[in-house]
Amino acid sequence: MASDINSVILVGRLTRDAELSYLPSGTAALAFSIAVNRSKKEGEQWVEEANFFDISYISKSAENFKQYLTKGKQVGIQGSLKQDRWQDKESGQNRSKIKIMASSVQLLGGRSDSNGSGYSGGSGYSAGGYQGGGQARSGYTPQPMQQPADSYGGDGGFPEDVPF
Repeated sequence: MASDINSVILVGRLTRDAELSYLPSGTAALAFSIAVNRSKKEGEQWVEEANFFDISYISKSAENFKQYLTKGKQVGIQGSLKQDRWQDKESGQNRSKIKIMASSVQLLGGRSDSNGSGYSGGSGYSAGGYQGGGQARSGYTPQPMQQPADSYGGDGGFPEDVPF
């Protein structure tokens, strides 16, 4: 029998500062929302459409990470979808909402973003190649990637005698 797959990866910008709370166990939990833009074609033109997603990040590092999750900050999220269901007390209608349970949150962008620390919570690759652990690294500045040496000369083009 094949197992089910529930995995999501998003890159977007925070629509508000993250809110910190604690579970009864004492574990820190962050709640925030991100906007993810996508392009779609309407007639002959491409238009941008914003999609909004609620994110929950429950982790020992969430408390230290809160200071970096501010409105406008670009983040990468890896996690899974979770459906919350409840019954509306006033109308008696059944309601549901999908949210993302983040297993990894990665700050993207540089110093030009809100405070651009380059810190990665959870596990995974982030800007500058830092593997996140659980400690925020304030003052960390991602280094730009070096461009590979151009084997065809300095102009970035191809030699005149390409055989195709």
